[in-house]
Amino acid sequence: MEKRDNQVSFALTRITTEQFATIESNYCDKDDIKLQSSFRFAADNKKRLVGVFTNFTFEVEQKTFMIIEAGCHFMIKPESWDELINSDGSILKIPKGIVQHLAMITVGTTRGILHAKTENTPFNQYYIPTINVAEMIKQDSVFEFKNDKEKLS
Repeated sequence: MEKRDNQVSFALTRITTEQFATIESNYCDKDDIKLQSSFRFAADNKKRLVGVFTNFTFEVEQKTFMIIEAGCHFMIKPESWDELINSDGSILKIPKGIVQHLAMITVGTTRGILHAKTENTPFNQYYIPTINVAEMIKQDSVFEFKNDKEKLS
């Protein structure tokens, strides 16, 4: 049977707001808003979890006036996890297409959290635009785990 790189069974099990802040003293109503974005990834071998975290920083005149970081925690089904991890359980390799998909879900989730946090405030006019995660994530994600099978002496 042919294995497709972009078929992994998973479930979104948890959403976290890692940080959120508005800095009113840095805010001024100008059109030249700069948005910085970044991704962070984590994996838990024992629980078969992959965490994708997005951070967005809104700046005006080189001053940060709003920050949001959110995470989506995905449980990978055992049969998919077994296809992604090497035989001794020390290296997990997730194809970039899957990483991009999980990142897209996380960006959309972060967008919703931002709206909920800023609703009925002047900051609600700022949002996370659509972004092409394929341009930002160009390679597979590889996680290395300590070998749990080592014997203690």
